Amino acid sequence: MVQTTVKSPDFQTVIRDRHSVRKYDPTFRISKDEMKQMLEEATLAPSSSNMQPWRFLVIDDQAKKEQLLPIAFNQQQVVNASHIIAILADKESYRHAETIYSRAVESGFMDEETKTRMVERIVSEQSPYRKSDIAKDIGLVDAGLVSMQFMLVAKAHGYDTVPMGGFNKAQFNELFAVPERYETVMLIAIGKAAVEAHASARLTQEEVTFWNEIV
Repeated sequence: MVQTTVKSPDFQTVIRDRHSVRKYDPTFRISKDEMKQMLEEATLAPSSSNMQPWRFLVIDDQAKKEQLLPIAFNQQQVVNASHIIAILADKESYRHAETIYSRAVESGFMDEETKTRMVERIVSEQSPYRKSDIAKDIGLVDAGLVSMQFMLVAKAHGYDTVPMGGFNKAQFNELFAVPERYETVMLIAIGKAAVEAHASARLTQEEVTFWNEIV
């Protein structure tokens, strides 16, 4: 069953109702058009120098999901969820600087002189990092931002998700022929919950917050 369900709940409802779901209705499928819409909304997340290093590998082919199952340690949501989204970080995202900042000029967000200066700075600073942990670290932070945004977007559309770090990254990269320039960050299952999700216990704000000094 393919379905498109667009909802507009208030933000407090979205953040309070979003829970990790591991049991999905295996007959439910999200339409490609709506998935593309959700991914586009997710990409409004912030990123370092606006380089947007996130890349999405969308897996909706059932045979591919079956192949992924043992790589993800047989977590059943891999085959039952509508889609699995692999979040990748492009360690050579600086290559898109010219495109991104040229579009900023076209949209009137900056002038040509500023664009040229910004692109030169980004390329000169980031290109030496492409094979280092610096590029990876930047990409991991930005991939985390877009991942959280995607999960909130999904909940606003009426869907459930679960982020997954439990998988064999080397085997995943081999199965999907992930180029070396991309760092595989996490998998996100998305679909319709088969069992109603519930909230998990949380530390209080006082237990996680310091003011002006760490004590």
